[in-house]
Parts: sequence; C-alpha cells; structure tokens
Amino acid sequence: MHARCAFRLTRLRREPDAEPGRAGKQGKSVCAAKVHEGGAGAGDAQMGTYKCCIFFTRRFALSDASTPGDVRMLFTRHAGGAPYMGIDELRRYLAASGEAHVDADTAERIIDRVLQERSRTPRFGKPSLTIDDFQYFLFSEDLNPPICHSKEVHHDMNAPLSHYFIYTGHNSYLTGNQLSSDCSDIPIIKALQIGVRVIELDMWPNSSKDDVDILHGRTLTAPVSLIKCLKSIKEYAFVASPYPVIITLEDHLTSDLQAKVAKMVLEVFGDTLYYPESKHLQEFPSPEALRGRVILSTKPPKEYLESKGGTMKDRDIEPQFSKGQNEEAVWGTEVPDIQDEMQTADKVLLHENDILYTQRDVEEDDEKKMCQHHPLEYKHLITIKAGKPKGAVVDALKGDPDKVRRLSLSEQELAKVAAHHGRNIVSFTHKNLLRIYPKGTRFNSSNYNPFLGWVHGAQMVAFNMQGYGRSLWLMHGFYKANGGCGYVKKPDFMMQTCPDGNVFDPKADLPVKKTLKVKVYMGEGWQSDFKQTYFDTYSPPDFYAKVGIAGVPSDSVMQKTKAVEDSWVPVWEEEFVFPLTVPEIALLRVEVHEYDVSEDDFGGQTALPVSELRPGIRTVPLFDHKGLKFKSVKLLMRFEFV
Repeated sequence: MHARCAFRLTRLRREPDAEPGRAGKQGKSVCAAKVHEGGAGAGDAQMGTYKCCIFFTRRFALSDASTPGDVRMLFTRHAGGAPYMGIDELRRYLAASGEAHVDADTAERIIDRVLQERSRTPRFGKPSLTIDDFQYFLFSEDLNPPICHSKEVHHDMNAPLSHYFIYTGHNSYLTGNQLSSDCSDIPIIKALQIGVRVIELDMWPNSSKDDVDILHGRTLTAPVSLIKCLKSIKEYAFVASPYPVIITLEDHLTSDLQAKVAKMVLEVFGDTLYYPESKHLQEFPSPEALRGRVILSTKPPKEYLESKGGTMKDRDIEPQFSKGQNEEAVWGTEVPDIQDEMQTADKVLLHENDILYTQRDVEEDDEKKMCQHHPLEYKHLITIKAGKPKGAVVDALKGDPDKVRRLSLSEQELAKVAAHHGRNIVSFTHKNLLRIYPKGTRFNSSNYNPFLGWVHGAQMVAFNMQGYGRSLWLMHGFYKANGGCGYVKKPDFMMQTCPDGNVFDPKADLPVKKTLKVKVYMGEGWQSDFKQTYFDTYSPPDFYAKVGIAGVPSDSVMQKTKAVEDSWVPVWEEEFVFPLTVPEIALLRVEVHEYDVSEDDFGGQTALPVSELRPGIRTVPLFDHKGLKFKSVKLLMRFEFV
C-alpha cells in the first residue's frame, strides 16, 4: 500500500532544459519533500502542509524571502553604514528617488506609520527604520505607489474636449453578452464608479409604444427603463471624477417619444444638463468648463420605423461566433497587433462596402424626410452632434471648418481607413471627436486593441466594460493616468500641424525617444488572498512574471522571468529593457502566472501609464482578471528611465 502511494505521489516535472529560463529541479518527486504519515506535527506554524493520498502529507518551510541586494545597497548608502535610517537619512533617500520637497515632518510621519503597522517602538529613542522596516516601507502601496499623482488631476483641463482621450463605454447597460443578457442600471453604476465618462444608451419604444426602454435592439436582451438609467447616472456621475459625463444616445424613437425623452432628461438633470445656445459649435468646450455637467451626444434623430423593429427571433438570425472569437474573451489570449488588424479589416470590409454605403444612403434619406417632424426641444438638448459616414469614410474625415461633430466608426472601419489614411484620421481629431466601437460579431462582449484608436487620436475608444480580457486591462491601465479622472490629455505632437501641413503619422518609423529599464524583484500576498491548494494541490505555487509594453507596434513586446518553484513569496530579481519611440501613450504591462504542466494559472495583472511611472523601487499592486484589485497581492519593482 505504501509503495503504491509513493508511486502515485511522485510529482511529474519537466527537466530544467525543457523550457529556457525556467528554474527547475531535476526529477523532483515526493522524495524531495518531507513525507509524514498521519497529520501535521508541532512545527506546522512555520510549515505549509499539503495532503497526499490518504495517509501522507507534504510540508514546505514558509521562510521569509531574503531582502533584495539592491534594497540592502540603498539602505546602506543612505543610512551611511549605520544599522538604522533616521529622519534625515530617509529624506535623502526620498529626494534621490525624485520626491521633491519632502520635509522632516513628512519623513517622520512615514517612519511612525511603518513602526505602528509593524507594532514596533522607535529604537535608540528616536524615529528610525531598520533594514526590515525600510523594505516594509518600499513594499507599501500607500506609502510607495508606482505612479505619480495617483489621485491628483495634473493635466491641463482647459483645452477643448477634442484634445483628450475620454474613458468610454459601449452598450453600457448590458450585464453580459450582446444577445441575451439582461439590461440594467448596475453596469452603468459600476462604470461610473471606476471613472468611465461616456455612457451609451440604446433607446427603443417599450412594448406598448408609450414609454422608452433601454435595450440592445433586435436581440433577446431584457430591457430596463430609461428613467431608471438616467436617475442612476445622476446619482453616480461624479463619485469618481468631477469632469463631464457624456451620454451617447442611439435613437430609435418616434417624435412623440423623443419629446418625452427631452422632458425626462430635463427633469432628472435640471441645471446639471449642459446644452449650447447656438445650433452648431465651432469648438467643443473644455472639461474644466463642463465640470460637474452632463451632456448629450447623438446623431440627428429620425423617426423610429416599426418595420425595422422586432427581436432576433423575428429576424431569424442565428448568432454565431467568428473564428477565434470565443478565445478573445478569456484572459489567456494576447492583445491583437494593430498592423494585423489593419490588414485583416482591409480584406473583410471589401465585400461589405456596397451594402454598407447603400444602407447609409437609405438612412440619410429617412433623416431628410423626417427633419420637419423633429421636436425642436429634443434637438436643442444635443451638445455633440454625431453621425456615421455618408459615403466613403475618408471623405467624412475632411471635417467642416464651421462646426465640430462626432464621427462613429467600427473597429473594422477604422482599421481599413487607417491602413491608407492614418494622417487624415489624426487631422480630423484635432477639432472633432472620433468614437470607435466594437465590431458587431463580438457577441460575447469581448474587446479589441484600444491602441488602434489611440494612436490615431480617437478620443472615444468604446469598450464593453462588462467583458474581461487583456484588452480591457489596457483600458483600465490607460485611464489610471491624470488621477483617474477619465480624461487624459493627448500628447502635444498629436495635436500639432507642421508648416507644411503634415500631422503625426502613426505608421512612421520613429527614433527611440526614451528607454525604460524594469527590474522585477519579488512578489507576495497570494497566500493571504488564495486558498493553499488553489494553484497546486500538492505543493506551493511556481510563479513567473511577464513584463512588457503596450503601445505603438514598434514598442509593443512581452518578456518573462524564470519560474520560481514551490514558493508563495517568489524572488526573481530579473531586469528588462524597453526602448520606446512613443512613451507618451505607452503602457507597462505586468502579469503573474503559475506554471502547470497542462495549463498555467492566472496570478494577477496590472497595466500602468509609462508617462506616470515613478523612478526607483516601488510597490506594484496586482488585479484579478475582472480588473478588481487583490487585497494583498503585489510586486516589488524598480523603474529607471534612460
């Protein structure tokens, strides 16, 4: 019986040379650990115990990881060789790390907090830190965050709206997939709570044609009332940011229901609602001028055509996922390359153009016919006039010198026009707003590479916020910039026109502007946030980290560390170098995975704006696959710009 159990308990491992960079142990088996019959012994307070079969357990020491050499060197340097670091020494370290104007009181408060949280009293009769205290300080998210101004707005907020990237949601009312999930105000509330500034509502007549519902038209989604959504927007609009909330309306209403919407909007928002006195704006207001206001954006309303109504069943459409689409919803699928998307879109859209433009012509005719029936008050409330291209997309990008507007393109339309007219897109976004939305086949609420829009100056890159995956992680990370207020000012070079008339070319071969060095020291917190057997039934996890850049194609890359076996506190101490041509919009990507023979487990992720990284050794908290921050999981990393 015992021999049989010992055979079953052997833990199969690859040899170290099976995967480059993996730290392995040759022929690792149950014999590599202490095996005991029966329960755990008296020393289990410092041991991790794993049950094997029925009669055996495996015990692993849970010793603390050693202090990284760089941390010891910094402590010794700034403490002057002494065994402790006082107020003046801590001030010198903070100043050397780029923390300007740190006074003695601030340094003393930091020391007092560290000692209090570690339940220690000051040594030598005055506030001071030992090497362990110093590492505790470095590993504190509150005291040593990874980005500057993490809660402060520091961009100029007085430029027109077109000068900003704006945190934008798509079909904000959906709780799940695009075809059959419920519609609710809950996803809207959640989006506003994380700083989303653009909420999309699709308006349709209810079943009795006397009120307005919000739902994804011609699908099986269950509706929610417009009034409920509007009230929730009013309540939560400014909990995360004081800057304007834009409600984009997709209008499928009759003229009498449009009048009812106007009345609802005015009653719910009152003076909070902003709308212009003039019929057309020559320039959009600034976020600062619109602070605390709600504004509406929609295309010129047209009469709801009952013949176009119905559900997915009425239209006899069988929803199907396109090839590979199902994979894009899971965390394991990599963000698609921008250039690949451009080439794919070029092929896919060729056979759609005739149908697409014919449909647009019909819609334009409908709008002209109904123009005389539009309720004046409803039209007057629309601040940002919107629409789709009336013919070739490149013609719509010419803009109008006398008025500004919003243009909407699908991700495929953008990719197609960007392949040959990238600078036209950039030029259009100098004054006008460009909204990009997911292609219609993303039934599972997956998303696309947001940099497809951002590198071309698109302000509203609309995402399914209820979805998951790496693309959404990038979106979350991008809008951590500027205090998380939902408005990120575009780099100046994206808004400039040269004397010869040229603008930024997203496809240009640019020189390296800055080099970012990233060192991953160690991680901790998984043992607090996960069950002991979550990653591995028979032993502690084998973590490795992936570090890289998301941005323009030439900057985008991912690299990884070795895997550290059987440790809840992995120590990697590996450095990576990233040359950057457009650091202004680049994101640092960090993921942690746990190696398994069959399929690796997910251990956390984050994305951080490169432009706001704080040089030096910093704490980097990690988030789960839904974008929610773990309570304890974090990494110790160093950032250095060359």
